[in-house]
Amino acid sequence: MAKRIQLASTGGPEVLEFIDFTPAEPGAGEVRVRNQAVGLNFIDIYVRTGLYPVPSLPSGLGTEGAGVVDAVGEGVTHLKVGDRVAYAQGPLGAYGELHTLPAEKVVCLPDGVDVETAAASMLKGLTVQYLLRQTYPLQGGETILFHAAAGGVGSIACQWAKSLGVKLIGTVSSPEKAALAEKNGAWATIDYTKENVVERVRELTGGAMVDVVYDSVGKDTWEMSLDCLKKRGLMVSFGNASGPVEGVNIGILNQKGSLFVTRPSLNGYADTRERLEAMSEELFAMLESGKISIDIGQRFALADAAKAQEALAARQTTGSTILVP
Repeated sequence: MAKRIQLASTGGPEVLEFIDFTPAEPGAGEVRVRNQAVGLNFIDIYVRTGLYPVPSLPSGLGTEGAGVVDAVGEGVTHLKVGDRVAYAQGPLGAYGELHTLPAEKVVCLPDGVDVETAAASMLKGLTVQYLLRQTYPLQGGETILFHAAAGGVGSIACQWAKSLGVKLIGTVSSPEKAALAEKNGAWATIDYTKENVVERVRELTGGAMVDVVYDSVGKDTWEMSLDCLKKRGLMVSFGNASGPVEGVNIGILNQKGSLFVTRPSLNGYADTRERLEAMSEELFAMLESGKISIDIGQRFALADAAKAQEALAARQTTGSTILVP
């Protein structure tokens, strides 16, 4: 027996239950990981509320964790019992002491990356990797707008962008978060609770506006984000913190300057073992070199996952948050 967080119905934080369960034995092509740290992400809230439907209920929760391989199924050759590993994809169930998932979704950790750092950065770091290196392959010299620049993804994006020679303008909700984003390498910050984001972008860029907007907020920032782009700029909508973007007439892209828009996801980029390993290697190299450091702003016991999600949803967290089994 082991412990995990389970939901029997979708809804508020109160639907999360801390229960005993019997972890599955790994089948062919699978491994079981004994989690030592679990990542907390906004997508977990989307699943809990039903925005992202689960295959069936009751269900586990979470897709990101790090620990050691506990058992190996038939046909798995790149992993063995005792390996230090991390993962960010696969079936729900990372919010648990043990998690069984496809071996192709699991990567070995290099000596220079500890399990807490891995759990705090796999999903967020791989997200930044595909956003900055693939969705729009930044070359250096660009100016970009990144919403929620003091959050888990934003904190990594600020550092990665700076290392590439990119000017990142980050939106934040307080002076404290502005200071954090700037410490992480943001070229400039905008407090959206007090400042007009579009006007400040215009001032900061001398009227040129930005090449790319990275928007994880969704509904509340959609049109404002489009207004920050230069002609033929790219809108990257990769999250729904305020709700999904709906009812859009694509003619608005023409009206605002022949704009491009994409709605990417990690599963759309890390869609093979080879691509996942290549993306992970680049992330781990950035971590080991010190170009990116992970700020674990909060640690919660696994049993307190509901409290952790409440804090995340209320924007009371900074950097990354992990759950400790």
